[in-house]
Amino acid sequence: MDAARVREDFPILHREIKGKPLVYLDNAATAQKPRQVIDAISGYYEKHNANVHRGVHALSVEATELYEGAREKARAFINAAETSEIVFVRGTTEAINLVASSFGGSNVKNGDEVLITAMEHHSNIVPWQMLCQRTGATLRVLPMNRDGDLLMEELPRMLNERTRIVAVTHVSNSLGTVNPVAEIIAMAHERGIPVLVDGAQAVPHFQVDVRALDADFYVFSGHKMVGPTGAGVLYARKSILEGMPPWQGGGDMIASVTFEKTTYNVLPHRFEAGTPDIAAVAGLGAAIDYLCATGMDAIARYEDGLVRQAVDALSSALGVTLIGTPGQRAGVVSFTLDKIHPHDVGMILDSEGVAIRAGHHCTQPVMDFYGVPATNRASFAFYNTRADIDRLIAGLDKVRALFA
Repeated sequence: MDAARVREDFPILHREIKGKPLVYLDNAATAQKPRQVIDAISGYYEKHNANVHRGVHALSVEATELYEGAREKARAFINAAETSEIVFVRGTTEAINLVASSFGGSNVKNGDEVLITAMEHHSNIVPWQMLCQRTGATLRVLPMNRDGDLLMEELPRMLNERTRIVAVTHVSNSLGTVNPVAEIIAMAHERGIPVLVDGAQAVPHFQVDVRALDADFYVFSGHKMVGPTGAGVLYARKSILEGMPPWQGGGDMIASVTFEKTTYNVLPHRFEAGTPDIAAVAGLGAAIDYLCATGMDAIARYEDGLVRQAVDALSSALGVTLIGTPGQRAGVVSFTLDKIHPHDVGMILDSEGVAIRAGHHCTQPVMDFYGVPATNRASFAFYNTRADIDRLIAGLDKVRALFA
């Protein structure tokens, strides 16, 4: 993959921060957008702006074609069987809340259990906590070790006749761990337990096939995969979606309404009440086109080399401690610098034009596990280069010099 050519498509990568060329290493928070995605969003407003599924005029038809065309692109991107299994949401957080509210509200009762893992981010913890508080169910947590790998040997013991759903991240947003979700799904399915996979940090980095994984639910956000904010995907197996009640009421999710009774629309519209963010969905479709044209296998190979270089460089850098050394990693390297708060590290790096994340990364339980208040996190995309990592290491040298 030619990263130099790819970078030409991303206007923001050519700007300077505080007089220095930008090095953007905060991709786990949100990725930058190529010109093709930006043009798709502005093109919708310039040429096709109208509501979807409602009008008979040309603009509405064009907007609907853009919107439903993006649904087909999302289906193909993760190899779902049907477009009816693709529900557009605002992002991963909304998708998990939808499942916890609709599926969880119908299937989780007092005395039941919901199983998550020790490395989930807050969006895959809090909705399940809220569900358990409403129902009287118990939230259980599959532990991990200091390397940042799940204790898979504990999983058979924790799956039992009371477990109603397993929710697990595909890739940890704070450690970069790639979890064995296919193995987790197979073990859960042996006991008839459905599994939700949080793919927010997976789909930007490697090919995902929901049918090969046999996932029941798979969720991700457009803005982490070079698409816009405001559009994400809930994939759910059709047989499960058909049994789930709507979670929001309003326009487009209905078939008919009287004051006495409402009947609901077919899938997936039953779960898309109100006017959606059509421009964002058009941008999401363009992002999928861009990633597919670049090649997910090429992206995975290229990024693997970048991450290995970053791990090697940070491991040998003076005063750096890596947080988590998982067996399989994608996209993310977290670290601390001796006796220097991560926020100070992040601010000084920013003065060098290097953007990383400093904080708890919406994974406070992970920070508690490692006994740190926060970490520095460098997260990578396919437009990053080896020179970006050199700039990061040089910036850390400056941090140490300032605090010496």
